[in-house]
Amino acid sequence: MSNLIITIGREYGAGGRTVAAGLSKELGIPYYDRDFVRETVKKSGYTEEEILEEGEQLSNTGKFLDAILNNAAAYNSSHDEIFKAQKEVLMGHVGETCIIVGRCSNVILREAGVKTFDIFLYADMEHKLKRAEELHENGKTDLKKFVEEIDKLRGIYYKTYTKHNIGDYHDYDMIVNTGKIGIEQTIKELADMIRPLI
Repeated sequence: MSNLIITIGREYGAGGRTVAAGLSKELGIPYYDRDFVRETVKKSGYTEEEILEEGEQLSNTGKFLDAILNNAAAYNSSHDEIFKAQKEVLMGHVGETCIIVGRCSNVILREAGVKTFDIFLYADMEHKLKRAEELHENGKTDLKKFVEEIDKLRGIYYKTYTKHNIGDYHDYDMIVNTGKIGIEQTIKELADMIRPLI
Protein backbone atom coordinates (compact mmCIF):
# COMPACT_ATOMS: atom_id res chain seq x y z
CA MET A 1 0.00 0.00 0.00
CA SER A 2 1.31 3.42 -0.97
CA ASN A 3 1.16 6.02 1.81
CA LEU A 4 -1.44 8.60 0.84
CA ILE A 5 -3.28 11.12 2.98
CA ILE A 6 -6.67 12.16 1.66
CA THR A 7 -7.64 15.63 2.82
CA ILE A 8 -11.19 16.93 2.82
CA GLY A 9 -11.90 20.65 2.94
CA ARG A 10 -15.57 21.56 3.09
CA GLU A 11 -18.29 24.12 3.44
CA TYR A 12 -20.54 23.69 6.47
CA GLY A 13 -23.41 21.38 5.59
CA ALA A 14 -21.73 19.93 2.50
CA GLY A 15 -21.24 16.56 4.21
CA GLY A 16 -17.51 16.54 4.98
CA ARG A 17 -17.75 14.25 8.00
CA THR A 18 -20.22 11.90 6.29
CA VAL A 19 -18.11 11.64 3.13
CA ALA A 20 -14.98 11.01 5.22
CA ALA A 21 -16.73 8.23 7.17
CA GLY A 22 -18.06 6.70 3.94
CA LEU A 23 -14.67 6.80 2.24
CA SER A 24 -13.08 5.31 5.35
CA LYS A 25 -15.46 2.35 5.13
CA GLU A 26 -15.12 1.95 1.35
CA LEU A 27 -11.32 2.15 1.35
CA GLY A 28 -10.65 0.41 4.66
CA ILE A 29 -8.55 3.26 6.06
CA PRO A 30 -9.07 5.47 9.15
CA TYR A 31 -10.40 9.01 9.08
CA TYR A 32 -9.74 11.80 11.55
CA ASP A 33 -12.11 14.64 12.36
CA ARG A 34 -13.30 14.83 15.96
CA ASP A 35 -10.38 12.54 16.91
CA PHE A 36 -8.21 15.51 16.02
CA VAL A 37 -9.79 17.45 18.86
CA ARG A 38 -8.90 14.79 21.43
CA GLU A 39 -5.31 14.57 20.15
CA THR A 40 -5.00 18.37 20.14
CA VAL A 41 -6.23 18.55 23.76
CA LYS A 42 -3.26 16.39 24.75
CA LYS A 43 -0.76 18.46 22.75
CA SER A 44 -2.01 21.96 23.56
CA GLY A 45 -3.32 21.96 27.10
CA TYR A 46 -6.52 23.66 25.91
CA THR A 47 -9.90 22.12 26.70
CA GLU A 48 -12.01 20.25 24.17
CA GLU A 49 -14.56 23.09 24.28
CA GLU A 50 -11.89 25.71 23.49
CA ILE A 51 -10.54 23.68 20.59
CA LEU A 52 -14.01 23.05 19.16
CA GLU A 53 -14.73 26.78 19.43
CA GLU A 54 -11.42 28.05 18.03
CA GLY A 55 -9.97 25.05 16.15
CA GLU A 56 -11.01 26.12 12.64
CA GLN A 57 -12.72 29.41 13.25
CA LEU A 58 -11.24 32.87 13.45
CA SER A 59 -13.14 36.13 13.22
CA ASN A 60 -11.72 39.34 11.76
CA THR A 61 -11.92 40.84 15.25
CA GLY A 62 -9.97 37.94 16.74
CA LYS A 63 -7.41 38.21 13.95
CA PHE A 64 -7.03 41.95 14.58
CA LEU A 65 -6.65 41.51 18.35
CA ASP A 66 -4.11 38.73 17.86
CA ALA A 67 -2.10 40.98 15.52
CA ILE A 68 -2.00 43.76 18.12
CA LEU A 69 -1.44 41.57 21.18
CA ASN A 70 1.18 39.36 19.55
CA ASN A 71 3.50 42.34 19.79
CA ALA A 72 3.37 42.01 23.57
CA ALA A 73 6.12 39.65 24.71
CA ALA A 74 3.93 37.86 27.26
CA TYR A 75 0.99 37.23 24.91
CA ASN A 76 0.40 33.96 23.09
CA SER A 77 -2.69 33.79 20.87
CA SER A 78 -4.88 30.81 21.71
CA HIS A 79 -5.66 30.55 17.98
CA ASP A 80 -1.95 30.30 17.16
CA GLU A 81 -1.26 27.81 19.95
CA ILE A 82 -4.17 25.59 18.92
CA PHE A 83 -3.09 25.79 15.27
CA LYS A 84 0.47 24.76 16.21
CA ALA A 85 -0.86 21.82 18.25
CA GLN A 86 -3.18 20.74 15.39
CA LYS A 87 -0.29 20.97 12.94
CA GLU A 88 1.83 18.77 15.21
CA VAL A 89 -1.01 16.23 15.44
CA LEU A 90 -1.42 16.37 11.65
CA MET A 91 2.27 15.75 11.02
CA GLY A 92 2.08 12.79 13.39
CA HIS A 93 -0.07 11.02 10.77
CA VAL A 94 2.52 11.36 8.01
CA GLY A 95 3.41 7.90 6.76
CA GLU A 96 -0.10 6.62 7.44
CA THR A 97 -2.72 6.15 4.74
CA CYS A 98 -5.75 7.95 6.13
CA ILE A 99 -8.37 10.67 5.64
CA ILE A 100 -8.15 14.02 7.41
CA VAL A 101 -11.02 16.49 7.53
CA GLY A 102 -10.20 20.21 7.54
CA ARG A 103 -7.41 21.77 9.65
CA CYS A 104 -5.74 23.35 6.59
CA SER A 105 -4.32 19.86 6.05
CA ASN A 106 -4.07 20.09 2.26
CA VAL A 107 -1.72 23.09 2.31
CA ILE A 108 0.26 22.06 5.40
CA LEU A 109 0.96 18.58 4.05
CA ARG A 110 1.76 19.79 0.53
CA GLU A 111 4.28 22.29 1.91
CA ALA A 112 5.84 19.42 3.90
CA GLY A 113 6.19 17.36 0.72
CA VAL A 114 3.64 14.73 1.78
CA LYS A 115 1.72 12.75 -0.86
CA THR A 116 -1.96 13.76 -0.69
CA PHE A 117 -5.21 13.65 -2.60
CA ASP A 118 -7.05 16.88 -1.80
CA ILE A 119 -10.82 17.22 -1.99
CA PHE A 120 -13.12 20.19 -1.43
CA LEU A 121 -16.85 19.68 -0.88
CA TYR A 122 -19.46 22.38 -1.40
CA ALA A 123 -23.21 22.63 -1.96
CA ASP A 124 -25.89 25.19 -2.65
CA MET A 125 -27.50 26.88 0.34
CA GLU A 126 -30.70 24.83 0.12
CA HIS A 127 -28.80 21.56 0.57
CA LYS A 128 -26.52 23.00 3.25
CA LEU A 129 -29.51 24.24 5.26
CA LYS A 130 -31.17 20.84 5.05
CA ARG A 131 -28.00 19.15 6.31
CA ALA A 132 -27.43 21.80 8.99
CA GLU A 133 -30.97 21.29 10.25
CA GLU A 134 -30.24 17.58 10.71
CA LEU A 135 -27.06 18.38 12.69
CA HIS A 136 -28.85 20.61 15.24
CA GLU A 137 -25.68 22.60 16.00
CA ASN A 138 -27.07 26.12 15.58
CA GLY A 139 -28.77 26.42 18.99
CA LYS A 140 -31.10 29.42 18.86
CA THR A 141 -29.25 31.09 15.98
CA ASP A 142 -31.09 31.46 12.67
CA LEU A 143 -29.99 28.48 10.57
CA LYS A 144 -28.97 30.39 7.43
CA LYS A 145 -27.07 32.96 9.47
CA PHE A 146 -25.34 30.15 11.38
CA VAL A 147 -24.22 28.35 8.18
CA GLU A 148 -22.96 31.58 6.61
CA GLU A 149 -21.07 32.52 9.78
CA ILE A 150 -19.34 29.12 10.11
CA ASP A 151 -18.24 29.27 6.46
CA LYS A 152 -17.00 32.84 6.92
CA LEU A 153 -15.01 31.98 10.07
CA ARG A 154 -13.49 28.90 8.43
CA GLY A 155 -12.51 31.03 5.44
CA ILE A 156 -10.76 33.60 7.64
CA TYR A 157 -8.97 30.84 9.56
CA TYR A 158 -7.80 29.14 6.35
CA LYS A 159 -6.60 32.45 4.86
CA THR A 160 -4.78 33.40 8.08
CA TYR A 161 -2.81 30.18 8.36
CA THR A 162 -2.28 29.25 4.70
CA LYS A 163 -2.45 32.62 2.89
CA HIS A 164 -4.82 30.87 0.44
CA ASN A 165 -8.54 31.27 -0.17
CA ILE A 166 -10.62 28.31 0.97
CA GLY A 167 -12.30 26.54 -1.93
CA ASP A 168 -9.84 27.83 -4.57
CA TYR A 169 -9.62 25.03 -7.14
CA HIS A 170 -5.83 25.41 -7.36
CA ASP A 171 -5.54 23.89 -3.88
CA TYR A 172 -7.45 20.67 -4.61
CA ASP A 173 -7.34 17.63 -6.86
CA MET A 174 -11.13 17.34 -6.87
CA ILE A 175 -13.94 19.77 -6.07
CA VAL A 176 -17.38 18.22 -5.66
CA ASN A 177 -20.84 19.75 -5.44
CA THR A 178 -22.44 17.29 -3.01
CA GLY A 179 -25.78 19.07 -3.31
CA LYS A 180 -25.97 18.20 -6.98
CA ILE A 181 -24.28 14.78 -6.96
CA GLY A 182 -25.52 13.54 -3.59
CA ILE A 183 -23.50 12.24 -0.64
CA GLU A 184 -23.70 8.53 -1.47
CA GLN A 185 -22.73 9.05 -5.11
CA THR A 186 -19.90 11.35 -4.03
CA ILE A 187 -18.54 8.63 -1.74
CA LYS A 188 -18.80 5.99 -4.49
CA GLU A 189 -17.16 8.12 -7.20
CA LEU A 190 -14.35 9.32 -4.93
CA ALA A 191 -13.68 5.80 -3.63
CA ASP A 192 -13.44 4.46 -7.19
CA MET A 193 -11.05 7.27 -8.09
CA ILE A 194 -8.82 7.00 -5.01
CA ARG A 195 -8.67 3.19 -4.63
CA PRO A 196 -6.04 2.70 -7.39
CA LEU A 197 -3.85 5.37 -5.73
CA ILE A 198 -3.49 3.44 -2.49
